This record gives sequence, C-alpha cells and structure tokens, in this order.
Amino acid sequence: MSAISQHTNSAPQPGGSAQPVVRLEGISKFFGQVRANYDIHLSIGAGRIKALLGENGAGKSTLMSILAGRLQPDFGRIVVDGEHRVFRSPKDAHLAGIGMVYQHFMLIDSMSVADNVLLGHEGSFRISPAKMRERVAKLSAEYGLEVDPAARVGSLSMGERQRVEILKLLCRQSRVLIFDEPTAVLTPTEAEQLFKAMRRMAEQGKSIVFISHKLPEVLEISDEISILRRGEVVDNFVRAQVPDEAELARRMLGRDLRKGDDIALSAEILPGSSASDAGTAQGLKEIMGELPLPKIKGRGKFLAQSEPVLSLSGVRCSAQDSVGVHDVSFAIAKGQILALLGVAGNGQKELVEAICGLRGLDSGSISILDHPVDEYWKMQPPHGGLGYIPEDRRGVASCPDLDLVDNFLLTTRKLFSRYGLLDRKRAMRATKALIREHNVLPGNPKAKGSELSGGNLQKLIVGRELLRNPRCIIAENPTQGLDVAAMEEVWQRLRIAKESSGILLVTGDVSEALALADYLAVIYRGKIVDLFSVEDRAKVERIGLMMAGSASLAG
Repeated sequence: MSAISQHTNSAPQPGGSAQPVVRLEGISKFFGQVRANYDIHLSIGAGRIKALLGENGAGKSTLMSILAGRLQPDFGRIVVDGEHRVFRSPKDAHLAGIGMVYQHFMLIDSMSVADNVLLGHEGSFRISPAKMRERVAKLSAEYGLEVDPAARVGSLSMGERQRVEILKLLCRQSRVLIFDEPTAVLTPTEAEQLFKAMRRMAEQGKSIVFISHKLPEVLEISDEISILRRGEVVDNFVRAQVPDEAELARRMLGRDLRKGDDIALSAEILPGSSASDAGTAQGLKEIMGELPLPKIKGRGKFLAQSEPVLSLSGVRCSAQDSVGVHDVSFAIAKGQILALLGVAGNGQKELVEAICGLRGLDSGSISILDHPVDEYWKMQPPHGGLGYIPEDRRGVASCPDLDLVDNFLLTTRKLFSRYGLLDRKRAMRATKALIREHNVLPGNPKAKGSELSGGNLQKLIVGRELLRNPRCIIAENPTQGLDVAAMEEVWQRLRIAKESSGILLVTGDVSEALALADYLAVIYRGKIVDLFSVEDRAKVERIGLMMAGSASLAG
C-alpha cells in the first residue's frame, strides 16, 4: 500500500471533534457514463479555511455546485447543523447560509454596487438609496473589502467586482462561503487583501472553502486541505501535516511531478517543419503525414522569418462599457514570448479581438506575418499561420453540444479536406491520438464538449491549435483553472512552440509571465504602462504596482 493510500485510509476529517457546520455524506454525481463525484464524505468546520484541491476533472466544482444548490446529487445527503437538508436551488442553499463566489461574476453592470449587493434582499425595497449605500459601506469597511457603494458595477475592475460578489453573500449572512479560483482575476496586492478578508471572516466563525490550483496560496491561507482524485476524496489533513509544495502536488496527482519532464512532442508532420515545431505528438505524426496539404497562395510570405510575426502600431479601438485600447504599440518576432500582463478588464480582451479580426480599429495598424490584419484573415493558411487559444473555452474556443471530433475540426478541418470532402475517419484517428497524447479526460472522442471539465477542454484546445504549427500564437490565460500537472504541460508546449513561433501571452498571473516570457508589457486601463525585459529586476519588483495603475513607476 502506498504512503498516500495509508494516509487516506487512516486520516480523520481535520478540525477536531466539534460539530461541523456542514457534512457531505456519501455524495455521488454522474453525468451519463462520467463519474464526477463518488461516495464523498467531507466536513466543513466553523472558523476554518478549507482548501479543496484536485486535478482538472477531479470533481471539485461539481461537488461545490451541489453544496451551493446549482446541482443535485444522485446519491448521498447534505447535513447542516446536524439536520438533513435538500437544496433544489441556490436559493435553498442561501437560506441555509451557504453561498458561492463563482469565477464568472453574476452582477448587473448597469446597476450600482449597493443595488447589486441588496438585490433580492428581503426588505431592501423599503430602504432609501442613501441608507443602502451606508449599509454597504459599513459592511465593506468591516471586512476590508473597500468599494464605492454608489459606483456603477460596469465601471469597476475585476477585483472590485469580486468584492461586490463577496459582499452580496455577507449581506445575506452566509456562514459558509465557497471561493472558486478567486485570485485568478486579482493583482498580487488584491490577492493579499482578499486573504486578509478571508481570515477576518474565519475569525468571526464563518466557514471558508477555497478552490485553487496555486499551491503557494493554498499553503499560505488554508487551515485544512482535502484532495479529490477522479471524483473521490483521497486525502484529508491539516496544513501543518504538509511539508512542502512538492508533497502537496504528489498527493494531488497520485504521482511525482518532475519539473521539466520530457513531453513526447514531434513535429515532422508538415512541409517546412522542424524538430522544434510545436504541438504534435508522435501518435499524430503518421496520421498527419498522410494528409494531402492544401496549396496556399503566398505561403512563402507567411513563413518569412525576417519580419516580426506580429506588430502593432498606435492601435486604438473603443468599446461600449469597457476601457477599450489606447495607442498600443509593440512587435513580436520568432523565438520571443511577450507577456501582456494585467488584471482582467483592462483592455486585453479588446486588443486580442482586434488582432483576431473580431473588432475593428479606430486608428493604428496591426500586421500578422507581414500582412495587414484584414488581408491576413481573408487568406489565412490552415497551418503555419496564427494559432489562437481563447480565454473563453466554452463560448469561443469550442461548441459544448458538439463531440470532441467536431470540436477538434473547428480550426483544423482544412487539413482533413480535399476537393471539398472531409475525411472524418482520419480526423477521428487524429482526435484519438491528440486525446491520448494530451491526456484529455474522458478519453472518448464521441463525448460532447460540455462533458469535459474546463481543464480537460483546455488541453484539447491547446493541442488542436499547436497541431497546425502556427508561426504566431495568441494565448489568453492558457493555464487559468488548470491543475499543476496540466499547467506544467501547457508551459512546456509553449516553450517548445517558441522555437519556431512568436507568442503573445495574455495573462494576469505574474508567476506565469515570469516563467515563460522574454518581455513584459503591463497594461492598465487600455494603455501600456511599461514594456521591459524580464531581466530588468528593478521593474519586475514593481509589477504589482504597475498592474494597479502606477504609471509613474514606468520609465
């Protein structure tokens, strides 16, 4: 028996002998043939911060959605204060004092902070606007969640919007607060402020469940840690029992994670490719090698190495209810990764949309592989061109109701077509090989996109885009929500891709930017605060302040 299984079988639920606020007893949930949760027993104690860890697809979000009333279990029961409760909706969970702060906020942009916080709150329609603002201001000050009660939500930063979501739960007297990847949209300073607020809540007896893939954060903030693997709880322990991040990762993955492990990537699948070309594993080599490659007018121009793969000059574009983009200029050449670093909502989305032909420019110019952006998108090549890894996996990068083969073909279909006919058999073989090489779960190519966890869907998307050996790559938050193993794998694939591509990495994660990028461009309110090398240690130390808008620090 392994050390992990010994620890799992013998470890009691942490938190002492006191009656837990919530007990999950034998919770199981199935989606068709997919087992999301199986016979889960979990206790949540008062005044404790419990971290919930697990690989992508381990069942964390499903389990917490059950506790928050968004999903109902197939088996098992929820016990609150010793009483069996049935949650048929989030309202039932709220009435029991349980609330969840989701990654995608549920706010009304056109309303004020105070209106959002008190919306649906009993008796709120009888309170004057001034009293509403006063009440919210008092609550925000109590927990250190400063935000202007009179401000319109649409004008707030992502960090401020998250505070509004938290204040909504606190106003409802929630005793159990579930945070799903809460630091993904925060600056380092904002993350620390959130942790202070969470500690304050715990000191007041509230129970916190913290879902995160950032192991240093888990070790910093949690009192207890529970680990899910393949839908089951495999470990429960208190923070003091975990010696380091490596041990925590080992328990989460069920194996050692050796940083820098070789990933079986090959690239000799397309004419002109080299051993450094990105993204195609050995299992795809034979399949792709048999494909008739389409002839592309001007293909040599697209593969020219003397010009930047992506260049922007004085780009401006406006956007309703957002900051837009203001006078942005930079260039990326083959062999370079430029990280566009900033908190979500500062113009990154609009800039990427402009590059990808989804948004027009007010002024300035964009060139992709030495072609004006409009011209490029009219004659884009099926391979050797631009690869796009969108942040919105389910709304932009995939179709939830299509199976994995059709999702794979969304951007690769030209590689499997000849004379207008699609070779689905070969596409099926390629999809199976990609699923195997990227460890996409469940490993069924006929599964729908909606049946995959966010992390597994992301692995499919990354593999699909790198398959085409792009010479320019746009990667928007490519590891957001991924577990440590999947994150390392994506990082490794991007490092390999860099040898034959130029990469624009759009991220709000400072550690990711420093791990991958050669240059950093910090963006705030649609403007580049500064652009500098990662070797410039003085500026690297001030990144957090720059992300918060301290433009005076640049230069």
